[in-house]
Amino acid sequence: MLERDGLWLLQLRDDVPGIVHPGTWGLFGGHLDPGETPEGALRRELVEEIGWTAGPLEPWFDHHDSLRSAHFFRGQLDAPLADLRLMEGQDLTLASLQELEGGQVLSPRLGEARPLAPSLQLAVQRLQRTPPAASTGG
Repeated sequence: MLERDGLWLLQLRDDVPGIVHPGTWGLFGGHLDPGETPEGALRRELVEEIGWTAGPLEPWFDHHDSLRSAHFFRGQLDAPLADLRLMEGQDLTLASLQELEGGQVLSPRLGEARPLAPSLQLAVQRLQRTPPAASTGG
């Protein structure tokens, strides 16, 4: 999860059948290429998906289920939203924890609220258990 001024960067996944959780808000990231570390994959995906090179990223937690494994990291988004180039997905936005707790976030581009992907729901649950000083990166 990338944080900027108390808000969290989200990606609205494409409405494409066959992808994981189409049409829902999730986090930027993706698959691991052979021999790639989870952090290396995230850094590559951030460049590919929004044209941004991340600074420090801290491992946050891992989640494993019968279908896939997910590695969550936290870091600071040090670029204005307007400087990011969305190259994958149909929208991006910054959302507050309060918005995330509501289970849906408004898409500025589509003008409609969309639900959170299950992986983002897991991250929100973790944020709710995080002391306030840690959630701002300070």
